[in-house]
Formats: sequence, C-alpha cells, structure tokens
Amino acid sequence: MSFTVLRRDGVMVILGPSSTAVPAVLHWGADLGELTDHDLTELRRAAIPAVPHSSVDVPRWLTLAPGGDDAWQGTPALAVHRDGSVQYPRWAEVTTSATEFGCTVAASDSELGISWSIELSLEVGGSLRVRQGVQNVNGGPLTVDGVVTLMPLPDTATELLDLTGRHCRERTPQRRRFDHGAVVRASRRGRTGHDATLVLTAGSEGFGFRSGEVWGAHVAWSGDHLHLAERLPERAGQASGVLGGGELLAPGEVVLQTGETYSTPWVHFVYSAVGLDGSAHSLHRWMRSRPAHPSSPRPVVLNVWEGVYFDHDLTRLRGIADVAARVGVERFVLDDGWFRHRRDDRAGLGDWQVDEGVWPDGLAPLFDHVRALGMSPGLWFEPEMVNLDSDIARAHSDWLLAAPDHIPLEWRHQHVLDLTRDDVFDYLLSAIDAVLTNERPDYVKWDHNRDLMLAVDSDGRAAVHTQTSAFYRLLDALRSRHPQVEFESCASGGARIDLEVLEHTDRVWASDTNDPLERQRLQRWTTQLLPPELIGSHVGPQIAHTSGRWSTLQFRCLTSLFGHAGLEMDVTELSSEDHEYLTTWTGLYKELRGLLHSGDVVRADHPDQSVWLHGVVAADLSEAAYSVVRMDTSPEDRTDRVRLPGLDPHVRYRVEFVRELSDLGNGIELPPWIADGGIVELSGSMLAQAGVALPVLFPQTGVLLRVRAV
Repeated sequence: MSFTVLRRDGVMVILGPSSTAVPAVLHWGADLGELTDHDLTELRRAAIPAVPHSSVDVPRWLTLAPGGDDAWQGTPALAVHRDGSVQYPRWAEVTTSATEFGCTVAASDSELGISWSIELSLEVGGSLRVRQGVQNVNGGPLTVDGVVTLMPLPDTATELLDLTGRHCRERTPQRRRFDHGAVVRASRRGRTGHDATLVLTAGSEGFGFRSGEVWGAHVAWSGDHLHLAERLPERAGQASGVLGGGELLAPGEVVLQTGETYSTPWVHFVYSAVGLDGSAHSLHRWMRSRPAHPSSPRPVVLNVWEGVYFDHDLTRLRGIADVAARVGVERFVLDDGWFRHRRDDRAGLGDWQVDEGVWPDGLAPLFDHVRALGMSPGLWFEPEMVNLDSDIARAHSDWLLAAPDHIPLEWRHQHVLDLTRDDVFDYLLSAIDAVLTNERPDYVKWDHNRDLMLAVDSDGRAAVHTQTSAFYRLLDALRSRHPQVEFESCASGGARIDLEVLEHTDRVWASDTNDPLERQRLQRWTTQLLPPELIGSHVGPQIAHTSGRWSTLQFRCLTSLFGHAGLEMDVTELSSEDHEYLTTWTGLYKELRGLLHSGDVVRADHPDQSVWLHGVVAADLSEAAYSVVRMDTSPEDRTDRVRLPGLDPHVRYRVEFVRELSDLGNGIELPPWIADGGIVELSGSMLAQAGVALPVLFPQTGVLLRVRAV
C-alpha cells in the first residue's frame, strides 16, 4: 500500500489509497511524529467510514479530485465538457512522484482523451501550495467550466471567518457558523476586489488570534475567483467537510484544443494549532523565504497625491521635496497628473507621454532635484485603463476590452484596454518602457481604478483569464527591462491584493483611505495574509479626505509605523513643530524597521473589544514592539492591564513606554510605572499572563511599547 508523507515546520500532509486510483488526503494538520508503514496502514484503516442506509454501498472517500465517481456530491473538483457532452473522467493510469517537501499526482483517461495532474508543495513555515493542470490529449475542443482545489476539514471546524469590504473600507471581518451547505465567496470583478476574502478560515469553536485550531485557504489570482467551504449531511468521505477555491471561469472562457493545457492558480492552504497568528506566521515565513522578496530596508515614502492632486507645479513640488528630505523621507513619488492632457480624471489615461505643457523639460528638473536631496523618485501609472478623451482612444477605438459595438458603463470616467491584443500590449510596453528609460524613476505605483464589467474580447469571448495573464506578462517584461525599479500594486486602494500579484510586484497599497482609525482595522486583517513590509501605510492629512475624520499627527504616525511607512500630504503646510515630530518619527521607524519587517506579527484577543493590541516579536524573541489602541469608548472607565503575547516566558524583558508615539491619556494620574520613567522589567510569562497598566485613553489614541531582553 503506497503512502506519501509531507512534513515541515510542524505541519504534516499524508496521502494514501482511496476507493479509486486517485489518492486521498488522510491527514492535513499538526505533525503526527515519526510514522512507520504499519502506522500509515492503520491510520488509513481507522479512517474508513461506515456505510449508512440510503447511501452508496461502499465507504465514501474524498480524493484529491473529488467528484461523482467517488460519491462526492458537493462542488466537483473538475467540470469539463466537449460540445455540450459532459465528461466524467475515470482516472485509471495514476502515478505519484515525490520530493522531500512535495509531490505530483498525474492521471489520465485514455478513453476520454483527458489528462490531469495536481502538484502539492509544503513550504517553509508549513503552508501548503496546490495547483492543478488539465490537458486535452486528443478529441475535439474541451471546454473547462471549472477546476477547484479542495482539502478535507475535520468536524472540529465549526466556524468560518472571511473578509468583505468596499472602497476605503476593505478587510472587514465577518464570522458565521459552518453548518450544512456551501459558503461560497465568488468574485466576478476582474480583479481581486475590495471585498476580497483574502483567507477563508475554518476553525474550532471560539478560535481567535492566539487560540484554537484553524485551517485557511487563499486563491493566489488577480482575476475572477472563488473560495468555498462546504459540508453535506453525507459528510466528505473520511472527512467532515471541505475547504478550497480556484479561478472562477465564465462560460466558454477556457476551451482547450488538442495538446493544450489549463493550469490553475496556486491555492495556498494553511494550518495552525495556535489560532490566526499561527496561520499568518506560516504565510509570512513562506513569503520572506522567496528569492525575490524585498531585502533592502523599506524606505520612508512620500506620495504627493493628497498634497497636490492634479495641480502639478515644479516650484511647489520642489518645495515639498525639500521639506520631505529634511524630515527623513527616502522616496518621493509623483502621482497622477504628469502625463499628456491629464488635468483631471476625465482625460488623458492611455497617453503615456510626459505632458509638455506642464513639464516642458520632462520630469528631470524634479527628479534630479529629488536625487540631489538623497531621495529616490517614483512615478504613478494606470496602464490597463483609458479615457475616451485621449489621443490613444481616438486613434484606436477598437482597443477597448468590450464586445463589438457595445461600450460598457464608465467607471471613474474610464474604460479598460484589451491587453490580450498584441498591438495594445506592445504599445503599453513600449510607452512605459520609454518613460522609465528617459525619466529613470526607481519606483512605480501601478494603479487599476475600476472593476471589469462585460470583460470580453473583440470576438465576444470572456477575457478576464487572458487579461489577467497579460497583466502579469506586462509587469514581468517591464521588470526584466528595468530590474532596479520596484513596483507597487494599487487598485483604487486595496482591490488587487493576493499572493500572485506579489510574485510580480514589491508591495501593495492597502487602501485609498489614510484615516488612521480605518487603517487600524485594514492593517490588522491584511497582515493575516501579508507581512508588514509589503503593506504601504501612510500618514495622511489631519482631516482624512475619504472620511472627514480628524485625527492627531501622533495617532496617524503610530498607525503608519507598523507597515511600509510613508507620508501622503503637502508637508510644507505643516508647522515647524510638526516637522520636528515627523523627523523623530521617521528616525524611530528607521530604527525599528529591521524588527518590524522580519519578526512575527502578534495580535491579542483582548476582552475589551474597544482595545486593540498588535505588535511584532523578533524571530529570536530578543525584542518586540507593541501598539495598544483604543478604538472606541467602553462601558468600563479604563482598560484592564494589557498582556503582551509572543515573548519567551523564561526571559526577563525591559518594557519601555515610548512617549514620542504614545498618548498620556485623560486620567487624573498615570500608572506609576509610566509616571516614574516609563520603564518596567518583567519576565515574558508575567507580561503574557499578567500584563502592564496603561493610561486612561480617549478613543482614537494609543501607545507604543518597546520590549527588549535584559
């Protein structure tokens, strides 16, 4: 009897024989220790379910390709047809090849002329990546309606957690019971979406950031996709339910000719025995292990968008750059408005040439000034979009991603270019390449400000799949020509955040809102998928232009600190005291970023839901930084002591109350340890179990605590 065992960093996956030729997942979860062949045989034997009345007459098994052939009556892993004739493969010729941390199962149905494969890779940190391939070996055109990757869940997974949201309010958690039926989060937006699930998590009852078993799935794809969790009264073979996802294909979108193969996006599965933080650690460790992961210190960024909008004036921008350099900025980004005819958002998109009327000498007078100040320049693009009021649209009206003779509704006065056309792709590559060559920015903010609707090509065929693939190819071609340029994924804020877009970019813009109260939630849940160094987080103006909410500079800086930090304002409008404060803040960020961008993210399950604690603990547990924020008022007059998770219980630590980024509260007296110098020494176990007292905080204020081993 043949088994495949994958184990890494506390996680184990065991594949074994099922009732068909395709293996079943006998275990996905905690490492079970060393197993003999006898142990594996007995494990499988113990997993064989009973046969109830009014059921198939043999035990049900959930295989790696579940469908009707193995009595799985939920969402099938594979749905294909030839000219309306549904194909139900019976995989007879199955082989498994394994490496230390991965394996590939390949199968074929010679009668139907279809072959199938599934690749599993257990990564650093214990996350499991899975992708499938379907090939039309022979016969007529094979239409792929859907390929979904599913993994088994135990009956202890009784609750589901996912995210939803909208523009400027991304990453809003929603939680529900995991009962019978399918919970499907489908996205038909042509991009990942403001309401993106990010990670669909199933967990034991009451699971939190620091407790409970959790199983998660993330579909690494920037086009249409779905996540699902499903449980039936008949259960799922040897399991209780399933968790998974895949690309969401429109009718007729993928049709394979003889010899062609469809490859699914990677689906990332993650298991944790210690709650959501453990799940996040697994994904962060894998991301940081990638060869292309940003390794240089993440520079302090200033983006001028909320400072000047479309009002580009060289003298004013140089003045902003002068002040930015003085307060410690390291990267200066010129946003929308630099290219031809772009005086508002109704015209110019697609005309990727520097506007001669605004910039008669090109961008060099600004960018050379920025470089002379010791900063690197950056530039905004939105290559996939076009305004009808543009030279390129007037010259090439057929370049829109639209059905013949049908123009979709406008969104922010713009339409989508059809990147699947060679002439469109070549134009964008040539035009952007010329700007990058001539103006020499070191950074590109790549935006995408609308959902795709009626996304079909000139033949009337659904095109989100090919459009998304072309987007990746365009980025890769530009990166190959300009390897020194870093790219940011922005999509009207946080609408294109997934693990595949980060294979082609260097960070994401989490949201168009710089309101720090909104950002606290956004960053809290974005770190469920991404480590902080990949999440752009900027200090905006005193009154947030997306919410109208007023906030202190102190609170804005505290919020921005725990990401890839920056500024989004006209810094010349600030007082000298604010400039001094920003200089202190950028200095502290530069001092802490080595920790913040390499350590483990921790988030506490505080009993007072108006108090949020999050932080980063060094991998060797030698130091940490924590932010404690009061989000709202509370029925109680002050918060309980806050407990600091993630430290070594046997090590003694010095806790420092960082006054520069901390609010002293509105109480009559401060806690003595803060009033007497803001230093206290306690063991890691005492900090985790007993905690430290804080000032009486107003809503929308917080404190910063630095912790270092004594």
